Amino acid sequence: MDTKERYQILFNKINQYSSGDIGITRVAYTNEEQACTQAFMRMCKAEGLDIRMDECGNVIARREGRFNDLPPILMGSHLDTVYQAGKYDGVVGVTAALEVVKRLNEKGIVTDHPIEVISFACEESARFGVSTLGSKAMVGLFDKDKVRYLKDRNGVTLEEALSLYALEIDSVENASRKNEKIKAFFELHVEQGPVLENANKKIGIVTGIAAPVRYFIKIQGTPSHSGTTPMNMRSDALLGASEIALELEKIAKEEQVYGTVATVGVLTIQAGAMNVVPGEVEIKVDIRSTSIESRQRVVDHLHQVIEFVGETRQLKILSKELASEEPVLLSEDIINEAESICSNKDIPYNVMVSGAGHDAMNMVKLCPTGLIFVPSVKGLSHHPEEFTEIDDIMLGIDVLEELIIHYSKKESIIS
Repeated sequence: MDTKERYQILFNKINQYSSGDIGITRVAYTNEEQACTQAFMRMCKAEGLDIRMDECGNVIARREGRFNDLPPILMGSHLDTVYQAGKYDGVVGVTAALEVVKRLNEKGIVTDHPIEVISFACEESARFGVSTLGSKAMVGLFDKDKVRYLKDRNGVTLEEALSLYALEIDSVENASRKNEKIKAFFELHVEQGPVLENANKKIGIVTGIAAPVRYFIKIQGTPSHSGTTPMNMRSDALLGASEIALELEKIAKEEQVYGTVATVGVLTIQAGAMNVVPGEVEIKVDIRSTSIESRQRVVDHLHQVIEFVGETRQLKILSKELASEEPVLLSEDIINEAESICSNKDIPYNVMVSGAGHDAMNMVKLCPTGLIFVPSVKGLSHHPEEFTEIDDIMLGIDVLEELIIHYSKKESIIS
């Protein structure tokens, strides 16, 4: 059996675990996700790894090195999904890490540093509205008081969901490794966008991860009859929301040289009807960039537009910041080494930023971190038709293997 066939079998085994009939649904702290996690732990044990699950539900599978007092090198991603997801997001990174271990075992390579395969818990925000909980716990950023009572669509709190699998929210802080020395973390991930495919590149070497600022905006006008209210006497909340959305698009395009994007992803018309001029509309806005300055220019313009639209359309507009995170830059040394590996292997690559968040953005706070992308066909992600060619995944695993071998040498240094 060649490595591609072996990897495909591993990949397929993981994706057996799902609920529903459309795509893959394996949301965090559910029976399907926990069954998948237990299966993955058995696969790791079969490769001779020492396995433990921390207090947040992260799986840590360790391969001892020649010098076990040296700080470990970590690699991995996540197994949980959004609702009706595809097969690749997160899974590629976890299975790729195990495949690297299989290759090291097959070749009889003993690394100087210990190697750990990580499967992070609750990377997706689909169930509780917060993301990357497992990696936040690992780096000491888990705020139990903030997330304890978050509820899923069935009214189950995060605290209750954890307890169903013998995990206690008051103990999650013990998962922190912030006082432990770790040499590096590597994550292989599908791009979740169209850049690599459109550029005909096989590897994305990520330099930074954009961070979002998010707003909830309520636009209040006057509900009135659509047939009896003249156009010049209306206070239409939906048109006000539409103007805000279009202006947001305009300013984001002016900032796109910085990789800045802005999205109105939620629009709700309260008590909407075909024959009623909308009186109240709520929108949620996501603005993200790796440039704080560029992102702030878009935010400033948003506030100006809100004020202008409120005055000119006689609307009352309220805005509230929901979240604001800092973008992160990844290890320059790892970026350079990844470029060297791709060049030596004649793999076409792109140096790029990530617009999506990943566990890697938290791990930066713990150790030097590298993030490698493989192409997503048509840029689809969080969708049942999400797809990445197996040959592209294998190239990504080749690069990951070379990075692990290079940095697992005692004399290797990451600045």
